[in-house]
Amino acid sequence: MNFEIAFSLEADDQLTALENQPHLIKRLKAVNKALAFLESNPRHPGLKTHKYATKSGPNGEEIFEAYAENNTPGAYRIFWYYGAGKDVITIIAITPHP
Repeated sequence: MNFEIAFSLEADDQLTALENQPHLIKRLKAVNKALAFLESNPRHPGLKTHKYATKSGPNGEEIFEAYAENNTPGAYRIFWYYGAGKDVITIIAITPHP
């Protein structure tokens, strides 16, 4: 099953900002690879997907965190939730890990 990927305005802005920074091309490739995994299998082992307990979606949805990078300073993470009918994944943030 493939999922439809939707982006919040914030996540769309974050992805655009990443695309406009040529020195972060390696990170952009990692984010794009992670997004492709999310589209085909949100439980792909490389994503290390897990629930993110301190935040919820706009209608109380469970938020998940997926790894775009690992073992890298400031490694990027993708935060998302299942949308309507569970066949949509809504990306709410694409950001470096604190």
